[in-house]
Amino acid sequence: MLLMDMFVRGVACGAALLLMAAVWRSAVDRHARIATALFSIGMIAWLITESEPLWRAFGNADLILLLAYPMAGFFWLFGLAVFADRPITWRNMSPAAALLVSGLIMTASSPPWNGWLWTARNLFGGVLTVHVGFIVAQGWRDDMIETRRQLRSVILGAAVVFGIVNLIIALQSRVHPVGVWFQFLVGQAWGGRLIAILLLAAGAFFLTASPSLFGPSRRAAPSGGDTRTQVAERLELARLETVMATEIWRREGLSIGDLAAEVGVPEHRLRKFINGHLGYRNFAAFLNARRIEAAKARLSDPLQARTTIAVIAFELGYGSLGPFNRAFRAVTGATPTEWRQRTLGQALADLQQAG
Repeated sequence: MLLMDMFVRGVACGAALLLMAAVWRSAVDRHARIATALFSIGMIAWLITESEPLWRAFGNADLILLLAYPMAGFFWLFGLAVFADRPITWRNMSPAAALLVSGLIMTASSPPWNGWLWTARNLFGGVLTVHVGFIVAQGWRDDMIETRRQLRSVILGAAVVFGIVNLIIALQSRVHPVGVWFQFLVGQAWGGRLIAILLLAAGAFFLTASPSLFGPSRRAAPSGGDTRTQVAERLELARLETVMATEIWRREGLSIGDLAAEVGVPEHRLRKFINGHLGYRNFAAFLNARRIEAAKARLSDPLQARTTIAVIAFELGYGSLGPFNRAFRAVTGATPTEWRQRTLGQALADLQQAG
């Protein structure tokens, strides 16, 4: 059993390396590459440190322990970068940093402090895992790329469930470390096997992933189908543009299903059309293309200088300031306040120079 467990963990570590290599090979977005590399390295270190015999075989190396401590933070970062299209920032790295620092303090502490820190760190990791699950669920319907939707629901969804179940069993095992479920901990035989299966599935997916799955949005080339197909596509585009011209995109909570009903096409057809012909990877990006342009126009209008940013955000369909600020910065590289100050300041300088 010991040899089998070490073999399975070796397969899992190889699968993590496969995942990392496959992502770098696929030439996807730089942030997705870095996040996947950190996740893969952290996973390998975690698999080693969770197996006492394997951990001893590596001489209880401090470097491996340091890489294992922030594992939950790396998984959270992976979910953000790959499935929420978030860039890697110091803020997004802070959960991993907190887990690293708390892990070091836990190692240097004595009972009962180390036990309390262990529980706190695992609960925090559980919160991060639940949030990844929220990202998966929230973005599943709005994702315009069918292959990535499948990865959300199958591979990453299974990883989230495994992580949450593993946390529950780990907390329970501190009180009563027996029972069949104990074997599903990552440090036990079946837990290692499940991790190996998930990593192999993710690596196989990324081996065939194209840059369009995670890279910048781009408009596809015109369809090369027959005349009837081209006519149907032009009619769909015309209906979509007509509906969008009514400024339906200002509606708060507008979903892909709502828009499909307004356009008069099946939801799956509209999703494929928005991605394949307009180049948007998710529904939020499609809406933000209209909303942010409208926001830029209003923020640079001197006549609306007294209109608060919150009012502009709400009138453009955002339910709160947070999503609006993130979307605006992602497009312009500046916050709405910075954009307004810069554009209005430039307009004032031009007037003074002209006068």
